[in-house]
Amino acid sequence: MTHQFAVTDNAAKRILALLSTEPNKDHLRLRISISGGGCSGFQYHFILDDQKQSDDLIFANNGAEVIVDETSLGLLEGSILDYVEDMVASTFVIKNPNAAASCGCGNSFAI
Repeated sequence: MTHQFAVTDNAAKRILALLSTEPNKDHLRLRISISGGGCSGFQYHFILDDQKQSDDLIFANNGAEVIVDETSLGLLEGSILDYVEDMVASTFVIKNPNAAASCGCGNSFAI
């Protein structure tokens, strides 16, 4: 089965910038996972990870790699990871077509 998850050019650039400051950058990827919680029911987690588990899928753009486990991908299917900079904040943003609602900060969502 082919899974749909995209990483924009802006997100890829930011991931590579973050990795450039890490000592073991050659083995790190951005991991996105979802857990229950947050103000809307589910929340996104972002960490730099040097491990790949058997149920992980890797999505890449311009040399930047993002790991998503199969369970989380079920809630992220068809999503786009972007990085947005504006006057208020600079942050990763997930444009998730499965989310029926999200909180104001964008870190949690409901389906």
